[in-house]
Amino acid sequence: MPTPQKPMAIKLPDSDRTRLKRLADVKKRSSHWLAKEAIAQYLNREEAVERFREETRNRWEEYRQTGSTVSNEAIMEWLESWGSDNEKKVPL
Repeated sequence: MPTPQKPMAIKLPDSDRTRLKRLADVKKRSSHWLAKEAIAQYLNREEAVERFREETRNRWEEYRQTGSTVSNEAIMEWLESWGSDNEKKVPL
């Protein structure tokens, strides 16, 4: 079942509307399609940033509580294995 969609009005400066129309013509897409795609990409990017921030906060809090770290030697060994036939797993 398709996701329900509802209209949303966005006020843009004339200069942005002109740019959007010009790009839509070049891409042979509608301005509407380009705007939806831009919003979807923005949301994906910003959600990824927020997930990264949350993971970082969680790792920091775990470190504060446990003092547990990964040694520089373990990280370097892992990095040096990249691209080899014996690539190592991420050290934890």
